Amino acid sequence: MSYPPGPSGRPGPQSPPPHGYPPPPPQPYSSGPEQFSAAPRKSPALKWALLAVVVLVALVVAAGAVFYLARDRGATEASQVRSGDCLAEIPDSSRVLYVKAVSCDQPHKGEVFRVLPLPDGDFPGDAAVVKYADQCGPALAQYAPDANGETGIQLFVLYPTADSWQRGDRSVTCIATSKNPRTGKLG
Repeated sequence: MSYPPGPSGRPGPQSPPPHGYPPPPPQPYSSGPEQFSAAPRKSPALKWALLAVVVLVALVVAAGAVFYLARDRGATEASQVRSGDCLAEIPDSSRVLYVKAVSCDQPHKGEVFRVLPLPDGDFPGDAAVVKYADQCGPALAQYAPDANGETGIQLFVLYPTADSWQRGDRSVTCIATSKNPRTGKLG
């Protein structure tokens, strides 16, 4: 026996079947959209965790690329330069990780003339480090007495921050700079 379509559009009884028969069982498969359930949804926490992993991987890859490129171009860790080293360029930031050291007979814009080790212990604070860096001026006069009279020679100082102190940076680096590249040593 067949029934006319019901309110859902599928065949089914609209009223109880005649003669007291029980209603027919539901059809096992139907082509109607209400028979299929939506795909289970992923929790928002899982989405955020996956996004965090992707971002972390991207940051590690980017940091590795920067490190590789810096090393590949002859860069030296700023905390590893020594007195007498010459620098191709002067850093344009107060946070310097790498510098490009070159032979002093090549054109360069900076010459390290003194490295002042700071005492071990806890980070003394920015003000104490800057005060310690005040020793660079007199050190330049000792290293190259005529440098103060040369036009264009200036002083640039690299010193540890609280972050770099955690990585073992314990020295103030005094650098004589020139606006135009020069060859040869100052002193």
